[in-house]
Amino acid sequence: MATEPTQRSYRAPCPGCGAPVEFRSAQSTHAVCGYCQSTVVRSGDVLQRLGKMAELFDDHSPLQLMASGRITLDGKEIPFTLIGRLQYKTEAGVWTEWSAFLQDGTLASLGEDNGAYVFTRPMEAGRELPEASRFRIGATTAISGKSYSVAFSGSATLISAQGELPKLPPLGQPFDMVELRSADGEVLSIDYGHTPPHLERGRAVLLEDLKLTGLKDESAKDEKGRQFNCPHCGAPVQVQLSTTKSVTCGSCASIISLDSGVGGELRSAEQDEPVRPIIPLGSKGQLQGVHWQVVGFQHRMGVEPGDDEHFGWSEYLLYNQKRGFAFLVDAEDGWSMVRPTTGAPQMAASGRSATYLGTTYQLKYSYEAETTYVLGEFYWQVTRGQKTSNRDFASAKGLLSMEQTPNEVTWSSGDKLASDTVAKAFKLEDKKDVLQRDDPGPFVAKSGLGCGTIIIIAIVIIILLILLSNCSGSSGSGYRSSGGSFGGYSSGGGGHK
Repeated sequence: MATEPTQRSYRAPCPGCGAPVEFRSAQSTHAVCGYCQSTVVRSGDVLQRLGKMAELFDDHSPLQLMASGRITLDGKEIPFTLIGRLQYKTEAGVWTEWSAFLQDGTLASLGEDNGAYVFTRPMEAGRELPEASRFRIGATTAISGKSYSVAFSGSATLISAQGELPKLPPLGQPFDMVELRSADGEVLSIDYGHTPPHLERGRAVLLEDLKLTGLKDESAKDEKGRQFNCPHCGAPVQVQLSTTKSVTCGSCASIISLDSGVGGELRSAEQDEPVRPIIPLGSKGQLQGVHWQVVGFQHRMGVEPGDDEHFGWSEYLLYNQKRGFAFLVDAEDGWSMVRPTTGAPQMAASGRSATYLGTTYQLKYSYEAETTYVLGEFYWQVTRGQKTSNRDFASAKGLLSMEQTPNEVTWSSGDKLASDTVAKAFKLEDKKDVLQRDDPGPFVAKSGLGCGTIIIIAIVIIILLILLSNCSGSSGSGYRSSGGSFGGYSSGGGGHK
């Protein structure tokens, strides 16, 4: 049975309204009054009012203050309670950091970003850190003797806070944030809003593994006010997810930006040449043991460097409240399902292979990708013409994909899916012929092939290559017939965690 923390909690009246404000952790310096939203700072046994906190952005998170759970650290299960909440915003979107008070009296953070969660604890840098501008996207650096890749570097802003807080950056003032990831799945964030910069290190977690109690009732979700008229054609547009940053009009297919909120000024962009998804938006299905709903669809085109042949594929954005988002990819060479990785795979200097969690993946394709058509809702700011630099890798165990923009590197991993699996999952057996693709096979030769058979195949291939080279008058780059991406574009939320 859990015992109470050894520290004595501290309570004092709010300078703004007189209501009690409690500090459970000796490390907490700030709090937001739950009654009048005053921001107070603890100075000895006296609370001083700093001002009023902005209202929270309602992200319909299943978490709330005083929810409690258990986290395994260094092989030991430790109870914790969520006592504070910080909401940040970048150009890509909004994410939340929950302050977790552990039973041993220390503080940690539970980062929440579009249904993905990372549990981190403060750490010492061991050396003076360089300026944030020195961290280049995709570069490798060492912190405390461990190698990390730079996954995100950009500016963040505190937009709101709630509860008891160990730190409180100035409201509305941008500061630099850097996100590092290791090959074994560690996440290290560097917050330059403090002097010296504040470091936290941790790993991805699933809500069910935290054994949380005191979560919000799912039925309490309120979607009122999430409907508006399309600024282009005037038709009503309904927004289903609170985290949505872009949505398309069901009548004219215009892309509508929700950067300023539903009540703010809406910006839209028309789309022509419609691409209709085979799996309808709103469809629900179960894949890999998880119940998903299709909330978004995008069609993308790619071209290999030095080639003029373009290829296309489609991506369905899937959503689950506790698992966040995933991508169901429809390409000529088959269906696949991928999710962004927490760790950073290590790519060889030649770029011909990448290693992730002990598995080596071989490069299959390298190309430039562009979004050409979108439908539904997206947790990042999506626009037609968005471009990324992509590399797709594969192994006998699965798929690995890297997408890079000027500010972020996103790795995704997943598996091939059989066409029948997709049809059955979304109850589309009547569309089996339309959904049929080249079903997954082994990436390497089966072990059942004898040496003699392999030698014969190799000789035949060599003869064919000689004949083809004699017939061809040019040495242009090869045509990529498969046409498809392994991973979805996922530069959203905080971009970190």
